[in-house]
Amino acid sequence: MNIQAIYKYTETELKALLASMVVLVDTREQEASHITNYFEKQKIAWKSAKQDTGDYAAMIPKNDVLGIQRDTYFPFIVERKNSIDELASSIKEERFEHELIRSQKSHFTLLIEGSYYDLVHGNYRSQYNAKALLARIKTFEARYGFSTTFMDKQLSGNWIYWHLYYNVRTALKG
Repeated sequence: MNIQAIYKYTETELKALLASMVVLVDTREQEASHITNYFEKQKIAWKSAKQDTGDYAAMIPKNDVLGIQRDTYFPFIVERKNSIDELASSIKEERFEHELIRSQKSHFTLLIEGSYYDLVHGNYRSQYNAKALLARIKTFEARYGFSTTFMDKQLSGNWIYWHLYYNVRTALKG
């Protein structure tokens, strides 16, 4: 349901709602301390919660003052791979494609900690052919309507937060 169809928020209300946003980190997410440490250092609210798809999502908790009657979950999903090697390993599995199928009801983004340059030039440990891996990613993007972002590991927490923040903000503004 589109929240904007029910409420029109003032800028002050919008700022209060966004300040209360909580980043949800999937309970199965591994090797993510650099991200949760960033959240804690920046005083970004986050909590560990099982996600049906993806590793990161956002919610705004119940806020009676602003008319939010219950916790509100947004369909913005980030799936993070901690390296091109992890991507190469998981993209071969049926489980990865099933996740993409489930994600079609949301705004899904694949975040790869690594560089596009390294992917294209095969600068990773996996034996997965660089051209074939790129073709698989691009085919999945076209088939399932998502985008892939390559990011330096040190900036992942920042990117995840602001990606979710501005998607939630846009949804609230309508």
